[in-house]
Amino acid sequence: MRRLIASTFVSLDGVMQAPGGPEEDPTGGFAHGGWTFPFWDEVMGRDMRGFDGKDRELLLGRKTYEIFDGYWPYQSADDPIARTLNAARKYVASRTLSEVGWNNSTLLRGDVATAVAALKAQAGQDLQIIGSGNLIQTLQAANLIDEYNVWTFPVVLGRGKRLFESTATPAGLRLVHSLASTTGVVMSTYEPSGGVKVGTFETVAPSEKELARRARMARDGA
Repeated sequence: MRRLIASTFVSLDGVMQAPGGPEEDPTGGFAHGGWTFPFWDEVMGRDMRGFDGKDRELLLGRKTYEIFDGYWPYQSADDPIARTLNAARKYVASRTLSEVGWNNSTLLRGDVATAVAALKAQAGQDLQIIGSGNLIQTLQAANLIDEYNVWTFPVVLGRGKRLFESTATPAGLRLVHSLASTTGVVMSTYEPSGGVKVGTFETVAPSEKELARRARMARDGA
């Protein structure tokens, strides 16, 4: 079975909206588009696996597909990321699009979780989600995501679309890789690890006998 990897940039407070530019996604009056730009360094440039689509097939939500389709086909053929993304096979999850024109793109029909489960069962390259927050949340609820590639940027945005909204299904994650850039971006890889494990730091309340002993010690100055 193929693996499904979800890759995204998030702020410290979990916002993933419009990381690439002011006009990328101003939905809801979001005014901080392009918030990742000041943090890029050579470390991040060397660790782009998961965001460049190399050796994977892409799975995109409608909004991310439209952003990519309006940008990558028009970049230089010498750009290695543009070359890879334009050539990759792409699956687009949308309830509103009737067709997709970007090279090697296929529109998924019907229930998206069912369609993605069928894709995972096929032989081929692993599947890669880039951005596509609504899609991530749908597939997270269906337990279909095998890996999260999350880059956390040292900035608080306050509002905007989040990687996990309040409707997210509670789940445990295991950190399998982490690297920090020179600008403070933490690049982390997680895998699902079952349900949320809980415990307590509370101690057992002292018995009446123990309380009496402590009172005597305090009285006697011990």
